[in-house]
Amino acid sequence: MVKKDYSIDKNIGKILNKSNTNFLDIKACNMICNKLKEKSYKIYYPFEEAERVIVYNNELPSVKLLEIISYENLTHREIMGGLYATNINYEMFGDIIIYNNHYYFFAMESALDMTEEEFKSVGKKNIKLREVDLSVLDGYKRLYEEITLIVSSVRIDTVIARLIGNSRENVKTKFKDGDVQLNYDVCKKLEYNLNTGDIFSVRKYGKYKFGGIIKNSKSGNYVIKCYKYIDT
Repeated sequence: MVKKDYSIDKNIGKILNKSNTNFLDIKACNMICNKLKEKSYKIYYPFEEAERVIVYNNELPSVKLLEIISYENLTHREIMGGLYATNINYEMFGDIIIYNNHYYFFAMESALDMTEEEFKSVGKKNIKLREVDLSVLDGYKRLYEEITLIVSSVRIDTVIARLIGNSRENVKTKFKDGDVQLNYDVCKKLEYNLNTGDIFSVRKYGKYKFGGIIKNSKSGNYVIKCYKYIDT
């Protein structure tokens, strides 16, 4: 597996020199932008709610959209594993999209030749790559499963316990083991109160967005809404 190296200082240097980063996750993007003056950079989102973005100063680098052709069904996890298995820095790749039973991922144009040479299988499934126009995804929106819950508080550990059907003690262990992420960073603070729009995930249980409090119940509890990310 290729190790993610955010190289924060190096990427900041690129921006200051009127260049650009490659694809970064939101955590790395925030770390970089927090150290830059607001008007000294722009952020490129390949689509609404993209989770891998490019920070640039002057000119946006060329980004391509590749379709994965496969005669077998693929999952988001399998495709990601296949990309990680190559010798290509993962910062060359953007989000993986499954849309209308087709499989896509974004890539820096500078990595196209190497990607076509090295990315020929997903696990044991043979694939082919085809470049398609970015407009193919014009109608794409992330899919979510909407979940309504009644909770005693909006503490992240309380909400997770209800979402995954585990006891608070078991959930506490997941925090201790680093299995919980909040807004793309490991979360150790069980008592954190979720805010509308917060994104959190639990290893092996999926990723969620907090939709906020719908109303207070007569018993003093909260009726809340969460959205679970759907890969396919």
